[in-house]
Amino acid sequence: MSELKSLTAYLAGLLITVTIVSNTNLDTSQIISVTTFIAIILGAIFFWRLRLAFALAGVSALLFLKVLDVPHLMKYAHFDVILFLMGMMIVIGFLEEQGFFEHILEILSKYFSRSGFMLVAGLLLMSATFAALVDEVTSILFMTALTLRITKRYDLDPLPMVIATVMATNVGSSFTVVGNPIGVLIAFEGGLSFLDFIRWATPVGVVVLMLTIMLVFVYWRPYITKLDGMMNLLGRLSLDREIDKRKMRVSWAVFLCTICGLVLHHPLEELLHLERNTLLLAVPLIMAGITLFISREQARGLVEHRVDWWTLAFFIFFFSTVGTLSYTGVTEIMAETIITFAGGNPLLIATLITWTAGILSAFMDNILAVATLISIVHGLEAYGYHIFPTWWGMLFGACYLGNLTMIGSTANIVALGILEKERGRHIHFLDWFKPGLAIAVPELALATVLLLLQHFIF
Repeated sequence: MSELKSLTAYLAGLLITVTIVSNTNLDTSQIISVTTFIAIILGAIFFWRLRLAFALAGVSALLFLKVLDVPHLMKYAHFDVILFLMGMMIVIGFLEEQGFFEHILEILSKYFSRSGFMLVAGLLLMSATFAALVDEVTSILFMTALTLRITKRYDLDPLPMVIATVMATNVGSSFTVVGNPIGVLIAFEGGLSFLDFIRWATPVGVVVLMLTIMLVFVYWRPYITKLDGMMNLLGRLSLDREIDKRKMRVSWAVFLCTICGLVLHHPLEELLHLERNTLLLAVPLIMAGITLFISREQARGLVEHRVDWWTLAFFIFFFSTVGTLSYTGVTEIMAETIITFAGGNPLLIATLITWTAGILSAFMDNILAVATLISIVHGLEAYGYHIFPTWWGMLFGACYLGNLTMIGSTANIVALGILEKERGRHIHFLDWFKPGLAIAVPELALATVLLLLQHFIF
């Protein structure tokens, strides 16, 4: 879309928003907060690379118009989430520079290169597992690189395999709190621990991943059959290379300490009489500090280049804008609307939140969607509703229906960026939407059934 078309669409969307909210019962501060929020959302959709500029302008307008003050800006910025992500980015950046993930991928690839179907299944399992243990972006960076090497060796179109691995990555990112910024945000807002995710999210995610693998086999069967034939013709995949054993020992120690610290944070908090989720934040910061000590002269470069400061800054200001909806009472009105629409039925409310999160994620990025809905969920809590199932519904909706479109999650955008840069392969909306419709919708439908069974039936 050209800049002129994007600008026209942006202004049209803004005009429609102003027209609609001006004809409601909202007061002036509520109208300003909603309009500013939509302005930032539309800016992120039509001018993705300038999303931080729109967020800065939006928050500045809210401050200037006295709809938001500095204390509440700091309150709603979710600095706990920002610090967690910063710490994890430093740790993951260190492991990337040590070659840790490439080493693991090369070891695992040996066990899945016996046939085309086994190789694809292995790639999907690896994508989901890495997303769960580190994060979706790190997973997709390495899995896309591996996928491009495989498809180049066997002279195949990389797009189907890239889309499939991205879908598995998004599913795997729902397994744990560290798999996705969504999980981090939900954990801190809902007071949920790493073990809560293992109990309530991982079982559903594993079942959905199995469904994903089966649907990928069905949808891309001719493609995988061709891969199988090329593997028989050209031989198995081989990625052997020299490794630095000392670096790998250090990397394994850092990786295992980080994962174990996150897994055990809740029992340790109870043992040490710390507030809930104190160590969930402290563990990434401690391990980030350790990796900086290990890095020595490269420490500054690690922080400057491996932390995505642009994205973190956007989160700070966007979260503050979403918080303003709560501050002005807009989210209470939205919560009342949902309760009225659902007739006060908790099961229907959970289902509605789940699919709303999914649909919004598919067309405006899942992080933005969840950040928006969290304020509404807190509004439901204020009315006395049991909101525990809605946290998981938001997680599943955002992660799984994020597979529906090419902009549904950060992993999707990152993978397509690599594909465009490395192979010059451009895709259209329908190139992704068709497999997305065949795979993402059944994924969320199954997750919804399992969610309702866990929380309302048994």
